[in-house]
Amino acid sequence: MSGNTFGTIFRITTWGESHGPAVGVVVDGCPAGLALAAEDIQKDLDRRRPGQSRASTARQEADRVEILSGIFEGRTTGTPISLLVWNKDADSSAYDLLRDKPRPGHADYAYQMKYGLRDHRGGGRASARETVGRVAAGAVAKKLLAEEGIDVVAYVTELGGIAAEIASTDLMELRALAESNAVRCPDPVAAQRMLERLDAVRAEGDSLGGVVVIIAEGVPAGLGEPVFDKLDADLAKALMSIGAVKAVEIGAGRECARLQGSEMNDPMVLRDGRVDFESNHAGGILGGISTGGPIVCTISVKPTPSIAQKQRTVDLARGEAAEIEIKGRHDPAIPPRIVPVAEAMVALVLADHLIRQRAASV
Repeated sequence: MSGNTFGTIFRITTWGESHGPAVGVVVDGCPAGLALAAEDIQKDLDRRRPGQSRASTARQEADRVEILSGIFEGRTTGTPISLLVWNKDADSSAYDLLRDKPRPGHADYAYQMKYGLRDHRGGGRASARETVGRVAAGAVAKKLLAEEGIDVVAYVTELGGIAAEIASTDLMELRALAESNAVRCPDPVAAQRMLERLDAVRAEGDSLGGVVVIIAEGVPAGLGEPVFDKLDADLAKALMSIGAVKAVEIGAGRECARLQGSEMNDPMVLRDGRVDFESNHAGGILGGISTGGPIVCTISVKPTPSIAQKQRTVDLARGEAAEIEIKGRHDPAIPPRIVPVAEAMVALVLADHLIRQRAASV
């Protein structure tokens, strides 16, 4: 299976399956001398960890990270960093009935057609459990970015059709508000409505989709490699590579199609002798290169495909129509737990392009 490695210089390779012994990641290309401890990685893994609230799956995993290589006396050595997390609470029995019956909306059928066999337990490699490695690697990237004054924050702006009103533009305040509730929405009133909607839909055996915004501040101007390695192109690929993400927008996104040039263009001004922009419809990127303004990405996340309602499928072994009612433990909505994953993927892209820019400037 190819396609498990991401990045150009700052590269990651994730490995492991949902119900296998462990999951993890190898991070290559991280500069030597970066102060890094397990605690730096653990805090983001804790945010992704299942079983935290009624907005997530009931699966209980401690997700304690083990650093196997690449760190000596609290600093990176420049060699590959290997990170491991053991699976402790996998229950494969609920998936026995799915061996020959692919779940609608899931990757089961596509994997079967591509490889001729698949690990049906929990979705195997296609499971959201794979994102443990992404989040662990993203924590390393965030530590690297923090040294350059770059911060990445994500939050839920819509869940099940309930949209939040975001009043603040301060990243620290947005982070604090989002992390204060189970749906990671910085609008407390909307967050409560989202939770109530989630409870109602879960009782029906159904699930919800939503929208997540990711903002990166402190990104210097000049990151991005034209023509095919544009910064926004790499961000789009990174975010679309997350399971359940069906659309990515940069800046104004789809709204740009409804605007006139005079409305879309961000006027340039001088502030304290530096170029600034009066608006940010471009989302901090022009011509595939960062402008120095906040980078703003929006992702649309589909409802969890594993639902406890009867669905039509086919029995691949018997070659006949079938019905399934999925058991097991699944998130009633993916957006709250996708937040740290989305942050990780944006951080990985920015770290890679930051190092590439440094290399080009030598």
